[in-house]
Amino acid sequence: MASGPLVDVKIVEFAGIGPGPFCGMLLADLGADVVRIDRAETAGRGHPDLANRGKRSIAVDLKKPEGVEAALSLIEKADGLLEGFRPGVMERLGVGPDVALKRNPRLVYGRMTGWGQTGPWSQMAGHDIDYIALTGALHTMGRKDEPPAPPLNLVGDFGGGALYLAFGLLAGIIEAKSSGKGQVVDCAMIDGAASLMTMFYNMKAVGMWSAERDSNLLDGGAHFYDTYTCADGKWLAVGSIEPQFHAELVKGLGLPADTFGMYMDRSKWPEFSQRIADVVKTKTRDEWMKVFDGTDACVAPVLSMDEAPKHPHNADRKTFVEAFGVMQPNAAPRFSRTAGAVNGAPAIAGKHSNDVLESWGIAADRRDAFLKAGAVAQG
Repeated sequence: MASGPLVDVKIVEFAGIGPGPFCGMLLADLGADVVRIDRAETAGRGHPDLANRGKRSIAVDLKKPEGVEAALSLIEKADGLLEGFRPGVMERLGVGPDVALKRNPRLVYGRMTGWGQTGPWSQMAGHDIDYIALTGALHTMGRKDEPPAPPLNLVGDFGGGALYLAFGLLAGIIEAKSSGKGQVVDCAMIDGAASLMTMFYNMKAVGMWSAERDSNLLDGGAHFYDTYTCADGKWLAVGSIEPQFHAELVKGLGLPADTFGMYMDRSKWPEFSQRIADVVKTKTRDEWMKVFDGTDACVAPVLSMDEAPKHPHNADRKTFVEAFGVMQPNAAPRFSRTAGAVNGAPAIAGKHSNDVLESWGIAADRRDAFLKAGAVAQG
C-alpha cells in the first residue's frame, strides 16, 4: 500500500517525457494514486523508467470515441491532471480543459510546456537549454573565456518545470477543496526557470551581480565558492562564504590566518583562487576530506553518481535507496508522520488497465465496453 501525505489524492497523467513524468513521480512518492494514460499500441511494451515508479498504467486508444470516454471516466474522478503536449494537442484529442472541467468542475488541469500556452514562441519546439537561455539563467553559467555551460536539464525541465507543476497542482487542489472549483495551471518551464533566478535579478538590481560570467559571488568567480583539482585528479567543492567559515577553510589549508586579507575584495579573487588551487593539488581528495570532515569550512568532495550513494551521510539518511534492483534517489522531502517512499516499480504500459478502471469505480459494463471496443488495452 502506498504511503505519504497524498494518499487520498488521485492524479491522471498523460504519458510524456521529461518534466511531466517526473512531476508525477514526485506526487507518487508522496502517496498520490497516479494513473498514467499510455497509448494503446504501447501496451505490454517499454522499459522501466524511474520517473514512472509508484504509478499505475492504463493503455488507452484516444483515436477512438470509446477511448476518449475511458479517459474522461477517469478524469471525472481525479483531483488533478497533468499533461506535457504542445498547446492544442489535448483539445484535438478531445480531452482538453474545457471538456475535462465540464465533466469534473473541481479538476485541477496541469499543463506542462516549455514556452507556455500563449506567446509568439508557444508553438515552437524547444528543450531545457532553450528555455533557460531566454531567462538569463544560462548566460550566468560557466567560465568567462568559454561559452555558457549547460547545467544538465536541472534548471528548466526539473527545477522550473516539474517542481513548479507539482507546486501549482497541489496549490490548485487545496483551493478547490474550499471553492469546489477547478482551474487550469499553465506551467511553462521558461516561467519557472525565470522564477528560480529571482535572487540573482535582485543582486543585479542592487549592484552585487556583474553580467560577466565567472566574476561573481556564486558563479565560480570567488575563490571561496568554486571547485579545485586535487592531487589524484578528483575535486573539492568549496563554499566558504561567511567569515567564520572562510577562517576554517584557511586553517584547514594550513595557510596563515591573514593570507587572504580582505577576502571579499573582488580584485584579489583571481590571486586567492590560484593560492588555493596550488595548495589543494598537494593532497588527494580523500586526504583533504580527512582534514575538513567535521569542520565548518563548507568543503565537500565532488562525488560521482557511483560514489554518492555510498557516502556515510547519504547512507545514514537513506538519501538513495536500492529498489527493484536499481540504485536511485529516495523520496523527498521527509515527513515526520506521513512518510513518503518509493511506492512501487515503474509500470509497463497498460499493466494496470483493468485494475485502474475497477479501483477508480468505473462500472463493470463500461469497463467491458471499453475493452471490447479495443479502446483500452491490457498490457
